Amino acid sequence: MGDSCVVPVLKAGVDIVVACPGRLEDLMKQKLVSLDSVAVTVIDEADHMADLGFLPGVTRILAATPADGQRLLFSATLDNGVDKLVKRFLRNEVLHSVDSPESHVPAMTHHVFHVAGPQDKKDLVHRLASGTGRRILFMRTKHHARKMAKQLTEAGIPSVDLHGNLSQPARDRNLAAFSSGEVRVLVATDIAARGVHVDDIELVVHIDPPAEHKAYLHRSGRTARAGSAGDVVTVVLPEQRRETQALLRRAGIQVAPQQVTATSEAVEKVAGEVAPYRAPVERVVATSRPAAPAGAPRRSPSSSRRRSRRPSGAGGRTHQR
Repeated sequence: MGDSCVVPVLKAGVDIVVACPGRLEDLMKQKLVSLDSVAVTVIDEADHMADLGFLPGVTRILAATPADGQRLLFSATLDNGVDKLVKRFLRNEVLHSVDSPESHVPAMTHHVFHVAGPQDKKDLVHRLASGTGRRILFMRTKHHARKMAKQLTEAGIPSVDLHGNLSQPARDRNLAAFSSGEVRVLVATDIAARGVHVDDIELVVHIDPPAEHKAYLHRSGRTARAGSAGDVVTVVLPEQRRETQALLRRAGIQVAPQQVTATSEAVEKVAGEVAPYRAPVERVVATSRPAAPAGAPRRSPSSSRRRSRRPSGAGGRTHQR
């Protein structure tokens, strides 16, 4: 939401503000927001903000709120600086804890599939994505997530992507398509998939093993929910074996790796029945303009671009006071 929308609303006065730390601090510096009278402050996904380096901003925001206000902190873990927030800003706190991501989930089965090289990896991923049920495929970058979703769709496996470059309407549209069953495959990055709750996801695939074990646990937690069974597959290239072994050890996962190809029995068992091929739907990205009458002046390319330009607009544990 751009300043032209935000500023009038803030000047009129609001009861609730939902913001990311950087944006809120920017508004505070512009004297558009004051936290002097805030009664309740909620910090959600504190552990994730710590991983992204946002805790200094969160600390400054909390320091700007009244010391006698109520503060609630939601976090999957209490390390990496989150514990310092608890000690500094929460008084006489009450801890509410649910099962941690490290808790044993009997219905979740982990698999580590070693592949010989990039082509074997590509073939394996396509086979794992080709089943009849819902599945989420994780990749490290937005570009690779977008590219993989396109490749799978072109191969007859309807897929959508979910990453930080998507607008909110596009994100909502893709999630709705996945939730409704219009598409069976969601290709996502770590950040974009946090907070995504879709029932009956039977398979999670780490196409790119995550950088740290907490991300592995968060990713894997998309399946085997509410008593349902689910499988988690990590695809590993030869040069990734050592770091992946260390990652799984930190995550508390004990599983024997298997050397596979796309046609291996272990893969067939996890991937399940192949869904029918669905031809990709061609999307119209532009409409043709009618031909100009003979002798009519032609618009220059630069003029056309100027006319068409549009203005741009700018879980876990709970601590409670």
